[in-house]
Amino acid sequence: MVFTRIAAFAAAASVCVGLAWGQPPVEAFASLPFMTDPQLSPDGKHFAAVQSVDGKPVAVVYQVNAPAGARPQVVGFDDWPVVSVRWLKNDRVEIVTKTAKAPMWLTRADFYTFYRSLSLQVGDNGDWVQLFSNMSGAADGNLSTAGVADKDLDDETTVFMPLYAPGAAGGETRLRLFRVDTHTGVGTVEQDGGTGTGQWIMDGNGHVVARVDNSFEPRVRHLMLYKNGGFHEVQRYDGEVDSGNGVAGLTLDGKALVTWGRTDGHDALQRFDLESEKPGGTLFADPHYDVAATLSDEWTYRIDGASYMADKMEYVYFDPSRAALQRGIEAVFPGKDAHAVSVTRDGKHAIVVVAAPDTPPTYYFLDRDTHAATRIASEYPGLTAADLGTEAPYPYKARDGLDIPAYLTLPPGKASAKGLPLVVMPHGGPDGRDGIGFDWWAQFLANRGYAVFQPNYRGSSGYGLAFTQAGLHQWGLKMQDDITDGVKKLIADGTADPKRICIVGASYGGYAALAGATFTPDLYACAASISGVSNLGRMMNREKMVNGRRSGAVAFWDTRIGDDSVQQDATSPALHADQVRAPILLMHGRHDTTVPYNQSEMERDALQTAGKTVTLVTFDDDDHYMTLASTRLQMLTALERFLAANIGR
Repeated sequence: MVFTRIAAFAAAASVCVGLAWGQPPVEAFASLPFMTDPQLSPDGKHFAAVQSVDGKPVAVVYQVNAPAGARPQVVGFDDWPVVSVRWLKNDRVEIVTKTAKAPMWLTRADFYTFYRSLSLQVGDNGDWVQLFSNMSGAADGNLSTAGVADKDLDDETTVFMPLYAPGAAGGETRLRLFRVDTHTGVGTVEQDGGTGTGQWIMDGNGHVVARVDNSFEPRVRHLMLYKNGGFHEVQRYDGEVDSGNGVAGLTLDGKALVTWGRTDGHDALQRFDLESEKPGGTLFADPHYDVAATLSDEWTYRIDGASYMADKMEYVYFDPSRAALQRGIEAVFPGKDAHAVSVTRDGKHAIVVVAAPDTPPTYYFLDRDTHAATRIASEYPGLTAADLGTEAPYPYKARDGLDIPAYLTLPPGKASAKGLPLVVMPHGGPDGRDGIGFDWWAQFLANRGYAVFQPNYRGSSGYGLAFTQAGLHQWGLKMQDDITDGVKKLIADGTADPKRICIVGASYGGYAALAGATFTPDLYACAASISGVSNLGRMMNREKMVNGRRSGAVAFWDTRIGDDSVQQDATSPALHADQVRAPILLMHGRHDTTVPYNQSEMERDALQTAGKTVTLVTFDDDDHYMTLASTRLQMLTALERFLAANIGR
């Protein structure tokens, strides 16, 4: 069902006023962000964004400098939440939606996440069509998002999209490159991928430059250049997990490919010259941190720079104009995470985001000719700086001498307080990482009077290959020791009250919370796991069954968890529930396709059998990522009560 509350939303959309109280209601934190990822059209006449209507994410298109009373264009669906929006043409926006369901071909109950891409016509009477509308199964979406390889803005109707699809007469399913009509949604094969093709690289003007093919046992990536109407191999890369190799895209000048590699043990960007067909040296590397992502021109997808995370995200642009823009933004907002999230095709207008621990992400419209900046909206309009805690680095050494980066958020007005109740909040992944910035969950806890500790235990991303390798096969072992050692330091320096410490996390963080309560039961007064893993052996078996034993997902988890069944059992909290002493709160989405819901059921059953105190809260209509506002509200409300009952504030 398409949402129809456009008029009411349009009125609400113009109101972005923060509330000036010390303890905002839980809804101020739990509501979905008011706006995320606003994107300017190529000509700068409109911008599109994902926004929240009735607690669900929808797509919204605004006219820039619209007359008073003008209403935005809104598209949303009850059962297909909007994931992202991107401009395809001046008058066309791609809307990507997702849903979780059990496909008809399965004989057992299990959920997969499906995606579908739509092309929205911009305008008062705009309608949308589903991309790949002519292909069998398009109505149900695809297991992977149909991304865009090339927009070719000089063509008014065509985009190029890769999609796994069978060949003619039911031939082998491959990653084929399609020419897709944005007005009709009809897709036709432009290039027929080879066996193992996993990536297409185009030049921004509708021309194929290269593709990357994959082979297995051993895993190898084959860089195939397209010349004279055919492909030929020019380079091979180690494709194993953590090799650091890959192809990112084309350079701005179109003379080379940007490839992933390593410099002094850190992920870096390198050149591969198209004319000589040879590597051409390092484009960018940081001596302390991995490159986190490439920055690209949003209209041609050519690589324009790199980002990396120190304590906060840093942005380095190769194009002098974009580099100058970034320097100007940083000068206006010193010390904050500030950068342009969208720039028009002519470079004259931009949307800039500014964020910090005490500043929820806030978007501005920038006119580069006049240097005028107009505030668009805050993601959390109900919060002010006075409501939010202070965050600072809290580095320490693990028991084996490894340096562990970490961050500590203290409640508002308590920057030097001691003896605080502490919430330990390890991140998910486990290859994620935390940094200095706005975190709605951590800030909610700080606002309620808790110190929040976020350790980047070994295996966290961004710190180089050696740090990653130190965490391999260390679930419940050295990775958990790193968390424990940080908590003990907080106790030793007087920040944390040793009798009022709770460990809370989601996904891998949920596993770490259960492991903390199970394997260091004297340290924690309570533990809360949201969508956490409880039985490693069962988790690994499911990955092999769902994704196939040769899949990249299974290869990844083999490196992280390991295939030693004895160690898996020894570090699975559900198999050692008798060791738990503290109350446990479990929360999980029934439609979770990343960590299945039965992982929390197994933990609950084991704890109940062992006579322990446990509660399981179910998010009936949500997945792994707390997509709905109702889920976030349910989670924070239950967590606030649980913490108040067990560690006070």
